[in-house]
Amino acid sequence: MLKLVLWDIDLTLIATRGVGRAALLCQARLDEIELEFRAQIDAVAGAGLTPTHLDFHCLADGGRDDILDLAVVLAAEYGLAVRVWLEPGCQAMRERGLPVTGNIRPVAEVKLQVFGLDTHIRFPYGGYGEDHDDRVELVRTAIARTRSATGADVVPAGVLLVGDTPADVAGGRAAGVPVLTVATGRTSAAELADAGATATIRDLQDATPFHGLLR
Repeated sequence: MLKLVLWDIDLTLIATRGVGRAALLCQARLDEIELEFRAQIDAVAGAGLTPTHLDFHCLADGGRDDILDLAVVLAAEYGLAVRVWLEPGCQAMRERGLPVTGNIRPVAEVKLQVFGLDTHIRFPYGGYGEDHDDRVELVRTAIARTRSATGADVVPAGVLLVGDTPADVAGGRAAGVPVLTVATGRTSAAELADAGATATIRDLQDATPFHGLLR
């Protein structure tokens, strides 16, 4: 029986802390801000992608050092504080898994590429914002895609959803899968436990419950 880990992204694995808004401002005022991202934005726009795609493609193509350069420019131009970081412990979680996220797939890929987490994720099997707006359907979509692509026996008891919100808990429970919640978002550990999480941890540095639920 295949063991499957479904990862929420924002505030579970990473915190973008204003980069999306900053990138939108940058795109809206390219005539006033001279950045080397301009050629990349034009190239991506030529492919017919949406503004949301553009923002994060620009950031990804530039690389992590250029994101920091962009933050400096934006801070000087707009007085913005732009911060991007990994949530504690996520770099140590080497278990391969799938994203289950409200992000559209290209945005999810770029966010994780920035920190080198993309090599641990099977993006084609995930569930994304363009698939459905109901979290439980994203869980079911990821499971169905994995079954179809691998022919593996994936049962709810062998799946673990990791997230940071009561919505993650509700989606996982409705799909019949265990849910490990991480209190790195806007919801306290007590509130996540009250929502019905199978287990709740402060952050991903506390890996014992994670590995315990995968046994």
